[in-house]
Amino acid sequence: MSRPLRIEYAGAWYHVMNRGRRGEKTFTTTRDYEVFIRVLQETVEMLNLKVAAYCLMPNHYHLLLHTPDGNISRCMRHINGVYTQRFNRSNKKDGQLFRGRYKAVVVDNDSYLLEVLRYIHKNPLRAGIVKDAGDFAWSSHKGYVSRAKKWDWLYKDYLLAMFSQESNLARKAYTEFIKLEEPEEIEGFYSKKNLPSILGGAEFKEWLKNKFKDLRFTREIPESKTLALNSETVKEVVCQIFGVEGEILLHSRRGRENLVRDVAIYLQRKYGGQTLTALGKDFGITNYSSVSSAFERVKARLSRDEKLRADVDKIEKILEKGQREI
Repeated sequence: MSRPLRIEYAGAWYHVMNRGRRGEKTFTTTRDYEVFIRVLQETVEMLNLKVAAYCLMPNHYHLLLHTPDGNISRCMRHINGVYTQRFNRSNKKDGQLFRGRYKAVVVDNDSYLLEVLRYIHKNPLRAGIVKDAGDFAWSSHKGYVSRAKKWDWLYKDYLLAMFSQESNLARKAYTEFIKLEEPEEIEGFYSKKNLPSILGGAEFKEWLKNKFKDLRFTREIPESKTLALNSETVKEVVCQIFGVEGEILLHSRRGRENLVRDVAIYLQRKYGGQTLTALGKDFGITNYSSVSSAFERVKARLSRDEKLRADVDKIEKILEKGQREI
């Protein structure tokens, strides 16, 4: 069975969600909702988890979480496990409550946190349960517009400060923000059948790809291929080190070697995980066997050509550090 992509690091932000098994309800009574919120509060105290937002729907939940200690897996095991135990005991049931492993989307805090916050709090509106976020009892929306101390456990000040450093102005700005429609980018992201594990800009994605390069192409984690380096990045660095223009990568003549192109193919295969067919399309090569030959040529030459090995080592160091000195 395949596993979901898990990216954990200190200071990470996540949009976490999970659904009931076979679409069954995960919250059936008022007490169930209250118990889940208590489990969240306990996890905040026990594991230094920061809960910035939540929305508990009848058969699923949404959480916006911050992990100063980089322990999302430990936190979610506790939340799902303890809540399942208490739900089963209260409702005289046993066995699995949720459909499987939770989904955790790593969020770029520079640009996307407020979008995720709005998406979570507007869930009941999209479902047609209420017409105003303030009318839904089981989300953290009211915590963002209230001064009541009962909401102090909620990690809301960091996000409110993105609107204003003055608390009254921040709450007012948040209220207006929630009323706005989500951008097409956010709607498109959450409408995907297979939700990606990263929500962020190009720079954030490149940073993650380099930080978690050891996870690339893990067979048990199909989505690990999303950590592959961008093919354009590989091409640019190759051309930089060889001192040529990018157009040379598309040039080929029968019987003449194009070493720069072959090296780019070799590295894209290694760092990008592309199929031979996909690489062929990328480099304008119609026969995938020619792509395979280029890869093998470089691989063999590296074992005997010290100059080429030094150049490729230099390229790999730049790629692995995420430096793009083009």
